[in-house]
Amino acid sequence: MPLDPQAQALLDNMQASGIPPFHTLPVEDARQAMIDLFGKTKNPVPMHHIEDRDIPGTAGSIPIRIYTPPGNGPFPVLVYFHGGGWVLGSIETHDPICRELTRAVGCVVVSVDYRLAPEHPFPIPLEDCYAAVCWVARSASGINGDAQRIAVGGDSAGGNLAAAVALTARDRGVPSLAYQLLIYPVMDCAFDTDSYRENGDSYFLTKDMMVWFWQHYVRHEEHRLHPQAAPLRAHHFYGLPSTLLLTAEFDPLRDEGKAYAERLQAAGVRVEYRCYEGMIHGFLGLTSRLETAARAMAETAATLRSALDIRGRDAGVEDRDTPETQIANQQDEMTQRWGMTIPLHMHSRVYRWEPL
Repeated sequence: MPLDPQAQALLDNMQASGIPPFHTLPVEDARQAMIDLFGKTKNPVPMHHIEDRDIPGTAGSIPIRIYTPPGNGPFPVLVYFHGGGWVLGSIETHDPICRELTRAVGCVVVSVDYRLAPEHPFPIPLEDCYAAVCWVARSASGINGDAQRIAVGGDSAGGNLAAAVALTARDRGVPSLAYQLLIYPVMDCAFDTDSYRENGDSYFLTKDMMVWFWQHYVRHEEHRLHPQAAPLRAHHFYGLPSTLLLTAEFDPLRDEGKAYAERLQAAGVRVEYRCYEGMIHGFLGLTSRLETAARAMAETAATLRSALDIRGRDAGVEDRDTPETQIANQQDEMTQRWGMTIPLHMHSRVYRWEPL
C-alpha cells in the first residue's frame, strides 16, 4: 500500500517547519525540537483526575504522572514509558497519548519520567522503569489501582523499555504483569532488516537517527546485545505476559517488531500483532491528524479493555460490548471531538496468535 496521504502531508509539514533532523543537533537542542514538534495538543482530552508525584527509585526520586478515569475502581493500571530514543521525550511530550489511553481504555495510566541518556545510559532508564512498576505493584490501592491487573506499555524506545521491564520482572520474579502493549518498539540494534532498507531514509524516523540514539543509550558495544537493551536477543521468551504489538508499514522498526511477536508466539505467549498500512513511526500519538491513528487508538483500547476485563469487573456488566461495538463507540467520540469521520474499515494486517 502507498504512504497514506495524511501521513505524507504530515511529513511535508515537518519538512516545511525547518526543524533539522534530531540526530544533527546537540542533545539539548534535539530535546527542544521534539517539544516544538510534538508538544501538547491545543485541545487536550479532558481528564477526571491528574496528579504528579515523585516516587522512590534506586538512585533518587522518579517523577510520574497519574491519570485516573471516572468511576469507583479499583482500575487496572497501565504503566507507560514514553518514546524518544531514550534521549528525548518526557511525560509532557507524551501527555496527549496518555490522556487518550486513560479515556479510551478506562484504566489508570502511570506515565514515568525516567532518566535519559546520554547523561544516564543503559541500564539506568530501564532500572527507573522497573522501579516504577514495582512501586505501582506495592502501592496500587493508593492510586485506586488493581495490583492483579498491571500492564506495561510504551512507544518506540518506550516500547523497548516496556518489553525489557517484562523480561526483568519475569527473571526477578516480581512483579506479576497481566499484559504488555508494545507500540512500534525498538527490539534490536542490527539495522539490517528489510524495513530498514526500505524505510530508513525518508519517513521521519531514519537509520541515522536510530544509530544516534543507540550511541547515546548504550556506551559499551557489547551491552547492545544484552536482552535488556535489545529484547529480541533474549535467550527465551517463555513466561512473558500476553501482548499487543503494533507496527507501521513505513517504519524502519517494523520487521524487528514483527520478529518479536513471532518469538513470543513460538514460546506460547498469547500475542496479537497489527501492522498499520500506509503509516509512519509515531503515528498513534497523532489521532487529531491521522484518521488511521484514531482508528488504531480505538482498536488498541478495545483490545486492552477486553484483555484487562475492565467492563466485566469494574462496571459489573455481564453482557459486555463486543470489541467491534467498543471500536464503533470510540470512533463516534473521536469524530465528535476532532470533526473528522473515522472509517469503519481501514487497511491493516492483523495476526491473532494463540499459544501453541
